[in-house]
Amino acid sequence: MNAHSGDSASLTRRDFLSASGLALGSVGLLATTGALAAEKPQKPQSAKLKIAKNNVVLFQGDSITDAGRSREKAGVANDQAGLGGGYAGMAAVGLLLDHPDYNLKVYNRGISGNKVFQLADRWAEDCVKLQPNVVSILIGVNDFWHTLNGGYKGTIETYEKDYRALIERTLTELPGVSLAICEPFVLRCGAVNDRWFPEFDKYRKVARTLAEEYRARFVAFQLMFDRAVKYAPAEYWAKDGVHPTAAGSALMSHTWLNVVLSKRG
Repeated sequence: MNAHSGDSASLTRRDFLSASGLALGSVGLLATTGALAAEKPQKPQSAKLKIAKNNVVLFQGDSITDAGRSREKAGVANDQAGLGGGYAGMAAVGLLLDHPDYNLKVYNRGISGNKVFQLADRWAEDCVKLQPNVVSILIGVNDFWHTLNGGYKGTIETYEKDYRALIERTLTELPGVSLAICEPFVLRCGAVNDRWFPEFDKYRKVARTLAEEYRARFVAFQLMFDRAVKYAPAEYWAKDGVHPTAAGSALMSHTWLNVVLSKRG
């Protein structure tokens, strides 16, 4: 369906965002409302995610999170240049707009090209030192993509092992921290071809599984884009299949805020 076709069945922008937000919000809460919630925790667990006064919120990841952020402004909370031009910066603006009296401090420390082990290498400086209350992580596309050109030898087992270790380290070194684990995603266009599948889907599954295990909020970005391509072609959301356009980033921001700010779960 093309939202610009004039068809009476087409969704308006408000309808589309409302429908996708509600549906994805429910999906995103599976990690805190599923069967695991009834079990006695056997490992460190993410605190229930609730944005509160004086919180420090940190976005972490690769180029999708980085989005051209200023390194010179990285240490300045809430700085527009330091937050970058992607979904993280847009979501940060949404948080600050919705909570002007909360004295929030929001940072973006995504770095283009990063894989999980590279997040771990800089975690002391770019996460723990900031003492965040909320940490949102989007990582995984490079852990697979960089294996296609022979430049990286990691496997799905490497990704899962490294990611689990990073999560447990975070929960141990930052007691009471809340995690949002974002689903790695791609769209079938640009650099994304049949070579990606079905292997890349395993990385998505790992992210969801870890969110469930550690009771983190799960932000289902792949499901979001799978639904979005019914209303506009893949290139509209991410021209190269990996890096979102302005429209793609705005949709990610909307979905992230819907999941993270939900009072359910």
